[in-house]
Amino acid sequence: MKKTITSLFATLAMSLAIVPTAATSATLSTTGYTQTKYPIVLVHGWMGWDNIAGVDHFYRVASELRANGAKVYTVAISQNNSTEYRGEQLLTQVKQILAISGASKVNLIGHSHGSPTSRYVAGVRPDLVASVTSVGGVNKGAIVPDILSGAVPTDSITFKALTTAVNGIGKAIAVLSGHPELQQNSAATMVSLSSAGAKAFNVKFPQGVPTTSCGEGAYSATTNGNKVNYYSWSGAKAVTNVLDISDPLFAVTTLVYKGAKNDGLVGACDSRLGRVIRDDYAMNHLDEVNQFVGLVNLFETNPVTIFRQHANRLKTAGL
Repeated sequence: MKKTITSLFATLAMSLAIVPTAATSATLSTTGYTQTKYPIVLVHGWMGWDNIAGVDHFYRVASELRANGAKVYTVAISQNNSTEYRGEQLLTQVKQILAISGASKVNLIGHSHGSPTSRYVAGVRPDLVASVTSVGGVNKGAIVPDILSGAVPTDSITFKALTTAVNGIGKAIAVLSGHPELQQNSAATMVSLSSAGAKAFNVKFPQGVPTTSCGEGAYSATTNGNKVNYYSWSGAKAVTNVLDISDPLFAVTTLVYKGAKNDGLVGACDSRLGRVIRDDYAMNHLDEVNQFVGLVNLFETNPVTIFRQHANRLKTAGL
């Protein structure tokens, strides 16, 4: 399996020359445009990674932000585990990033499960975080984990087989990305990403979470004199590019939302946090981070451009 996945990523890396990049580099290059006061830390979600065979989870985002002045770091945390477990992993790496960079705070940008993971760090150590940005974040849970939890009893053979398989996939990704030590616990992930799990988490860490079903949350929260700013954006279209092999999956998973806005995995209203930039980009859950290797909706703003604009937004806000 390892050889097969390695070959896949190698093939993808070789194919980059044919992927459209008109909106992501030279045409947008502006010295200092993304030069934030504090470093930007990109936090992957469920089944994410930092780098495999030259392919970043946040595909081409870090390099573009760096090219225009930002200090950007990616992290490696468990593909499958609870929000709190991943949050502690992230906190350790944030401390390392601050030691390396000499900065006093970071700007966390989390995709999917990376959003509550980032919120955990901001909640327990607000003195180390200038802002948290949620990209397609599972901030109020997701329907798919709810359905699985209700359909598959935790003491069943099916549940054990399912979690073992998912843990195996997570482990393979961890090994391929050079981090075999990362612990996998898909059962804990399912709890954290469920509506009930998210609700319990939000009681402990309510900062930026909307109090209405589809409103905005507080733009900032101050704890012990430490102010953290909150932002979010997300997509609302499941199928966006016929060449993207992940689109058929989202064409199926989007059906559970019964017409409500979603990106194929997360409901638009459930993704909202703090200041909502938009929750209706014509993107699916992977498009939001410029995956699958840049095969995104050609008729929507390129996701790398959105990250650039947001870095400039943070810069303008003095962050």
